[in-house]
Amino acid sequence: MKYKMAAIPIHIENPFDIIREEIITEYLNCEQCYPWIVTFSGGKDSTLVAHLVFEALLTLPPNMRKRQVYFVSNDTLVESPLVVRHMRSELNRIIKAAEILKLPIHGEVTVPKLRETFWTLLIGKGYPSPNRTMRWCTDRLKIQPTSQFILDKVAQNGAVIIILGVRKDESSTRKASIESYQNLKNSNLTPHSSLPNAFVYRPIVDLITDDVWEFLASNNPPWGGTHNDLIRLYREAAGGECPIVLSQEEAPGCGTNSSRFGCWTCTVVNKDKSLQGFVDIGKSEYQPLIDFRDWLVEIRNKPEYRQLERRNGMVTIKDGKHIPGPFTIEARRMILEKLLEIQKEFNGELISPAEVDLIKQIWVEDLIHAHERKKK
Repeated sequence: MKYKMAAIPIHIENPFDIIREEIITEYLNCEQCYPWIVTFSGGKDSTLVAHLVFEALLTLPPNMRKRQVYFVSNDTLVESPLVVRHMRSELNRIIKAAEILKLPIHGEVTVPKLRETFWTLLIGKGYPSPNRTMRWCTDRLKIQPTSQFILDKVAQNGAVIIILGVRKDESSTRKASIESYQNLKNSNLTPHSSLPNAFVYRPIVDLITDDVWEFLASNNPPWGGTHNDLIRLYREAAGGECPIVLSQEEAPGCGTNSSRFGCWTCTVVNKDKSLQGFVDIGKSEYQPLIDFRDWLVEIRNKPEYRQLERRNGMVTIKDGKHIPGPFTIEARRMILEKLLEIQKEFNGELISPAEVDLIKQIWVEDLIHAHERKKK
């Protein structure tokens, strides 16, 4: 007698079903009913999180949508033009759809203070172009603006929960960073390392990159349209995005050769791969930006462009070697003139009139201070 082996069906649970259920459970958790802050850079991971959170709210009846949700983006004001255009456009679509659907979702784009912008510091105060040993930009352009928004919400509500689209699969560094923090007991939340009364929730932490792309390619966003523009952006730039950074511990992810959707002025990386990718497919209008960025790297350590003294008037000698001060006023003027020429050629704002006015004011102040020091 022959026996037939019966096939036993194996049911593999869809990881996105688990994540969806978890997001809804977290949202409805009455023990921590603080506002959610969803960080949204416009990249693939933050878009996936935005998609899942928006979708989760839609599944709930209106009387259960009590927790306020803030979609927060950061614009350093020197972002890669195509990327920031996509981010702002997508955030606007999310907010408009949320208003129509009466979801408790709000949008915010954080920007650096006028006195802390890249151009105010580099051209106004003469800070040398950032590099790996002197990366003055991340804290001022990325960390401080968004951290201040979060702290303001903490002051208003007692605490907040930050929803991050970080994954262990991104890199070994990211994995180590995530695993160095422990969730609170019986909770999916982790206390933020530097922001008091801010807790972090990472809903997609265990997904791999293929999971992210497969989902975005096969599911249209709940706020309307498709994810095709995002997919095309990555394909053309062949890049990953610079994440929203909320602490110095996360800063290494900003300005690395693997994080290619970042500031077009970034002189920390060896090469701007995303802008070069756009140029390679025919978007030649971005070539002057690449050339300008490379020129900033080239002039950084030339003695003729640097002051002898630091901004405080002191001459610094370290290990018997002179450490040059900021760019000279003449060098700063040269950088501004070149930037304004490129802006005219690019036909888009690269530096604001307010920044130009403040830069010239700082030059006058620096000249007065230098004159006063010579008189002493």
